Amino acid sequence: MTLIKSISGIRGTIGGSAGNGLTPFDILKYTAAFGQWAVSKTGIKTIVIGRDARISGPMVSSLVVGTLQSLGIDVVDLGLSTTPTVEMAVPAEKAAGGIILTASHNPKEWNALKLLNHKGEFISAADGAEVLALADSGEINFAEVDDLGKVTVDDTYLQKHIDAILALPLVDKAAIAAANFSVAVDAVNSSGGFAVPALLNALGVQTIYKVACEPHGNFEHNPEPLPAHLAGLSAAVTLNSAQLGIAVDPDVDRLCFVSEDGSMFGEEYTLVAIADYILKHTPGNTVSNLSSTRALRDVTQNSGNTYTAAAVGEVNVIEAMKATNAIIGGEGNGGVIYPELHYGRDALVGIALFLSHLAHEQKSLSVLKAQYPVYFMSKNKITLEEGMDVGSLLDSMSEKYKDTPQNTIDGVKIDFQDGWAHLRRSNTEPIVRIYTEAGSQQAADQLAEQMMNELEELAGIKA
Repeated sequence: MTLIKSISGIRGTIGGSAGNGLTPFDILKYTAAFGQWAVSKTGIKTIVIGRDARISGPMVSSLVVGTLQSLGIDVVDLGLSTTPTVEMAVPAEKAAGGIILTASHNPKEWNALKLLNHKGEFISAADGAEVLALADSGEINFAEVDDLGKVTVDDTYLQKHIDAILALPLVDKAAIAAANFSVAVDAVNSSGGFAVPALLNALGVQTIYKVACEPHGNFEHNPEPLPAHLAGLSAAVTLNSAQLGIAVDPDVDRLCFVSEDGSMFGEEYTLVAIADYILKHTPGNTVSNLSSTRALRDVTQNSGNTYTAAAVGEVNVIEAMKATNAIIGGEGNGGVIYPELHYGRDALVGIALFLSHLAHEQKSLSVLKAQYPVYFMSKNKITLEEGMDVGSLLDSMSEKYKDTPQNTIDGVKIDFQDGWAHLRRSNTEPIVRIYTEAGSQQAADQLAEQMMNELEELAGIKA
């Protein structure tokens, strides 16, 4: 059983003992701490919640709602929703904050409390530390019976979210409708199963082939939208002669596409293509994290603008975007952040912008992909063993390559002349991630194997 407390929220596997999994005790403890913290910061006694379709969702939701009520906090419950929809609802409701009940790309045994401030943005590391300290102190003041919070169920925000997307100047509904796209959608049996088709219909897309769109939470495949998990979507595209496939993760903040021939457009190129479209119409700066493809840097610089790399994590990317006044940003895992709408990864706005781009270009996805810089990535991980000192391991790797350009704001990223390697501890799983990129898949895989072997040797995992 696992419980992880990080900038990505309170995340864990359901079951086990308190402190070693996401148990009812842990849910109450951290919900109460966050609720009291949010009210103390804002003076507002309202919090918005929403959840994805995980099997544990109703149970976790009832615990969260009851805990917030016990603090005298009113709850606006969006029910089954998406992460970006909740993010937009928080400021719309003038709430103290929000809690999204989702473990994002993690398998079905996981769930999480993803914590938002009054702006609908993820709380900072410093704010998170205050919440954790309050939780550990146990100094929570609960309301008396006449002051308990009330609950309002509101299922209107997905439509409000879609309406806001349609109102964006760069979302060209007329061009999308005229293109008469046929689209296959894989929503891994979660909230995207109703949210994505609703958006597509609003954009004028009439032909939709649904794959795993029933939001029952029994994920049909691993919910991380990676090529290895999207064989069903690829088959649906080719079988139905669809022009593209769309895949989202359970809470609809990550997005990737499948080309008309069933090949992967690549989650790394989701942000690249959308940024290309944005930069052609509204020049400005871009941001992605250290583990994202160099292609965004190339596209940005080729357009005469400035690219910035941030530490991994949505909070860090948004902080860098605000500091550089970036007009588009996100993460290479398919996370698109478009500040014109809101500061949060949003697959729905990503779909609308991508389809607008595709309609304007009047090209197939495979032809569109071919016009971008060609890079190949290898994504690997090493499971942490008990007592493993990750910081020392990464320091040792940094020392080993001390004569090679590096960035150490998040683990260690080593920039070789013909590629790069990024080694870092995950914010969401008990693993070390090893991402590499090069000019060919073979070179990226070889560099990854080299990095993994060296890391495992330093850790004593291999002889």
